[in-house]
Amino acid sequence: MDEVTLRRMTVAEFFAWEPGDEERYELVDGRPVKMTGARRRHDRIVGNLNRVLGTQLLDSPYIVFTPDTAVLIPNGNVRRPDAGIDSGRDDDNLMHADIPRLVIEVLSPSTRKSDLGEKLAEYKTIDSLHHILLIDPDKPEVTHWSRSRTGAWQQQNMSTCRRRSLSPIRRCR
Repeated sequence: MDEVTLRRMTVAEFFAWEPGDEERYELVDGRPVKMTGARRRHDRIVGNLNRVLGTQLLDSPYIVFTPDTAVLIPNGNVRRPDAGIDSGRDDDNLMHADIPRLVIEVLSPSTRKSDLGEKLAEYKTIDSLHHILLIDPDKPEVTHWSRSRTGAWQQQNMSTCRRRSLSPIRRCR
């Protein structure tokens, strides 16, 4: 690690430091944390999500994003959800979602604890965020957190009914 990574970084320093190679990092408590690679099932679910969201939102003002786009947490952390929707500026030079409305995490053995713990808590602090989806491919189940008009978060668990698409939009009958 170089000298910059040995001390705490600001968000601006993190984006200036972040390597331009295939590796992805999050900024957690001022320190860059390398993200782990995904298994094929995880990658397939994320690919399907981005394809479906992109198709559904093609002629809308919303922007679908991948883990290459960061989400800024009010506490100074930088997270990279598996997918999301942004309603902010369509600026190709931004490295982060401008006004994130939805973030999606696909749980995996290496990230489950963090995704269900500190990441979920951090996402709930983003004022613009209205929806958080946590997809558990092992059950399969989707946990949908939605912010009410009063600002309170409500949780709803949905079975995916053995559908391969893992679509959290349709309810099981």
